[in-house]
Amino acid sequence: MDIHAFLAMIWYLLLGFILILYVISDGFDLGVGILVLLERDEGRRAEMMAGINGIWDANETWLVLFGGALFGAFPAIYAAALHALYIPVSLMLFGLILRGAAFGFRAHARDTRPWTLAFGVGSLLAALAQGYALGGVIGGLPVDGAQAAGIGSWPSPFPAIVSAGVAAGYALLGGTFMIMKTRSGLQVANRRRSRYAAWIMLSAAAFVTIATPASYGYVGQRWFSMPDFVFLAPLPAIALAAAFLLLRSLERDCERAPFVWTLVIFLASFVGLTASLYPYLIPTRLTLDDAAASSPTLVFMLVGIGMLIPIMLVYNGYQYRVFRGRVPRGPRVAMRRAEPPGAVAPSPFNYRSHADSSRWTQG
Repeated sequence: MDIHAFLAMIWYLLLGFILILYVISDGFDLGVGILVLLERDEGRRAEMMAGINGIWDANETWLVLFGGALFGAFPAIYAAALHALYIPVSLMLFGLILRGAAFGFRAHARDTRPWTLAFGVGSLLAALAQGYALGGVIGGLPVDGAQAAGIGSWPSPFPAIVSAGVAAGYALLGGTFMIMKTRSGLQVANRRRSRYAAWIMLSAAAFVTIATPASYGYVGQRWFSMPDFVFLAPLPAIALAAAFLLLRSLERDCERAPFVWTLVIFLASFVGLTASLYPYLIPTRLTLDDAAASSPTLVFMLVGIGMLIPIMLVYNGYQYRVFRGRVPRGPRVAMRRAEPPGAVAPSPFNYRSHADSSRWTQG
């Protein structure tokens, strides 16, 4: 393996690391947004949104980093894939902008229902668009050289099923996260919704696992040839075991275990997908070597982003530590500090942890 191929491999793994961090971190707050659409009580909606306040916007920085790194390391992929995926990527960005604006305006609105609806719709739209883009990539984008054939030439039922599975997976992440952050009735509701989301996600995952190697020869060759089979066979076994333990932990009313087993399913699925696509970035069209930038460019980016990633990890970890703990009950129901008359009440989402919630009193 020459130096250019080695650097391309490093960036393939690094982009995968950045992407899985985004999927896990932003996935659960997108899932909370999806589940907000299923909750009718406005007080409970506020509790759910308060559970991701302070961390949801930082989670999206991984997506920004992924886009910038893809543009620099694999410019041919950036150009061809984004052209072919123009519609789902545009819908994803619109959904992310909509949910960000809705979250901010909701905290200061007298009637919060329209903004709650906008937050949920934006979250669902972003999740569906990401799943559709993933399905398009797995199915093979129509690329000739480094040029995509068009934005409307690849839609099919396969990306639609992947899209539904991704949205259900995000809802499962959000539901299991809320199990850890909420209490009593809202916790029970999130546990019930997590069960439904788990079955939808697992059904879609089973379909994709069977259909992908059967429909796309390069995947089947990778999975059922030696010695690759020896290394890849444990991944479905791990995912199946985690799925069983997830459903059992939900039935036993565990609080932390469902979120942990959901993460294991996502990680096993992602590693399997990464191994299936290698050495392609656009399957059967563009390989790592074909699409990678020059070696000096890859080295220069590796130094810069290599220093940035630890900073982002520490920053995100500190945020999770600050906002750990359960959500205070009913944070949107006229909650304010004991301030003198005429003082401006703080945002109902300004809490740090359950221990910190004692500073709030019912107005």
